[in-house]
Amino acid sequence: MVKKAPRRTAERILEVTLELFNRFGEPNVSTTLISAEMGISPGNLYYHYPAKDELINSLFDRYERSLNELLNASDNVRDVEDAWFFMHSLFELIWQYRFLYRDLNDLLSKNRRLETHFQFVLKNKTRSVIAMLDSMGRSGAMQMDSREVEATATSMVVVLTYWLSYEYVRDPRKALEPESAQAALMRGAHHVLNLLAPYLEQGQRAHLLGLVSAYQSSAST
Repeated sequence: MVKKAPRRTAERILEVTLELFNRFGEPNVSTTLISAEMGISPGNLYYHYPAKDELINSLFDRYERSLNELLNASDNVRDVEDAWFFMHSLFELIWQYRFLYRDLNDLLSKNRRLETHFQFVLKNKTRSVIAMLDSMGRSGAMQMDSREVEATATSMVVVLTYWLSYEYVRDPRKALEPESAQAALMRGAHHVLNLLAPYLEQGQRAHLLGLVSAYQSSAST
């Protein structure tokens, strides 16, 4: 039986690279560190990924595929409960690839492919949030003037995209550590959806406040 060790090695390299990028930040992780962490030679690493940008691009491709699958579910969001789950899922995916958002401006300035593709990411996020707002409007969960939809969706995407940067500024030593994840994700989902509060039907607004209170209580225990 033919072994698939080279493919497994390539996948393991990406797993270790993602862990190191998330932990230390991409600019602080060299290919030498990655190969040392894996216990392989730099030459073995270069065989699979001849340049650091190839590691970054491969991880981004994985992120983008997962993101697009998730965004496609936006038109199934009917109410606050669905929206909370949808936003929390988006934040969980962003957290999984948080190095992209932690070092976003630096990465975009150095990597032309990422610069181009992240523009598509923003467009797809905005399109998805607009679809979510339209769906919630049709279901009666909220009422929003059509002239406000695009601006509201853009504001939500801005918060979604830069929330981890905000968390990092608040607490640089702890914000991006695994033990801080759930609280950070909950706060992010809360503040994104809070932008909808003025438009929500009364019962839906009360439900949003109830979800926030429940998550805050569970986080403090």
